[in-house]
Amino acid sequence: MLNNAAKYSKVIKAEALRLGFMQCGIAKADFLEEEAPKLEKWLQNNHHGQMAYMENHFDKRLDPRLLVEDSKSVISLTLNYFPEQRQSDPDAPKISKYAYGADYHEVIKDKLFQLLNFIKEEIGEVAGRAFVDSAPVLDRAWAKRAGIGWIGKNSNLINKKSGSFFFLAELIIDLQLEYDNPFETDHCGTCTKCIDACPTDAILSPFIIDAKKCISYLTIELREEIDMGFKNKMDNWMFGCDVCQDVCPWNRFSTPHSEPKFTASTQLLDMKREDWLDITEDVFKTIFKNSAVKRTKFKGLTRNIDFLKKPR
Repeated sequence: MLNNAAKYSKVIKAEALRLGFMQCGIAKADFLEEEAPKLEKWLQNNHHGQMAYMENHFDKRLDPRLLVEDSKSVISLTLNYFPEQRQSDPDAPKISKYAYGADYHEVIKDKLFQLLNFIKEEIGEVAGRAFVDSAPVLDRAWAKRAGIGWIGKNSNLINKKSGSFFFLAELIIDLQLEYDNPFETDHCGTCTKCIDACPTDAILSPFIIDAKKCISYLTIELREEIDMGFKNKMDNWMFGCDVCQDVCPWNRFSTPHSEPKFTASTQLLDMKREDWLDITEDVFKTIFKNSAVKRTKFKGLTRNIDFLKKPR
C-alpha cells in the first residue's frame, strides 16, 4: 500500500503528463551545496557578462526554502519544443528552435498553474509557486536532482530518451512527496562535439560557458553593439543558437513536439534571406506578436541581421 507521499507523487506525475509535460521528477527542497561554489566562481569570473540579474538573490538561487516558505518539494518538469518543420531558406538568418512558436513563458505558466490548482483540489491546502526561467531558480540542478537527466558539457540538461530540446520549469510547494533519485551518471563520456562545434568558442571547458562569447547571449541579452571580433563567427544566427544541441549525439532521439502553440507560422518559416534583410517593424510585430523574440525588440533583431549581412 502506498503512503501518502508516494500516492500524491504518482497522482501529480500522471496529471503533469496529461497536461503535456514530457517528464516530471521530484526532489527534496534543500540547499544546493554542490552548486554553490560553482555559481560563485562563475560570477566572480564575469562569465555572465551584462546579465547582472544573475548576481541577485544568490542565496535564493541555492535554497528554494527562501523562495517558498516551508517548502518541502521541488517538482521539475520538461516540455518538448523540438519542431517538425524548419526555416525553408537555408541562407536565411536563423532563429533558435525554441522561439519558433508562442512565448514559452506563457504556455508553460498556464500549464504550471493548472497543475498547481489540480494539486490543491486533489490533495488539499498546498502552498507553492510556479517558475519558468524568470526567477532565481537553478533549473538544471533541480532537474538533475529529480532524476530527469544529466548536465552535458554544453551545460544543457540531457535526457537519454529525448535529448535536450525541451524547456525546464518548476513548482516549489510545501507538501512532502516521494523523491526521485538524482541522476548521477554522466553519459557524455569522451565526446566533445559541442565544444568543438561552438562557432565562438564559448564553451571554455566542459560545463563552463562564457556567456559573453555565446551567440545566444550576443543576439538576445547584449544591449550594445556586437563586438567586431565576432564578425563572420555567428554562423548566420540572428536570434539564439542551437549549434551545441544540433551536434549532440543524444539529440538523435529528439521527436517533434505536440504543443500546437509552439508550431511556427508558415510566414516565419517561408521568409527568404532577402525578406529578413528588408524586414519592417510592422512585419516584425505581426510575425512575433506572441513570441519570445519580442524580447530583443525590432531594434535588436535588425542589429543582429545587420551584423550578419555586411562588413562595417
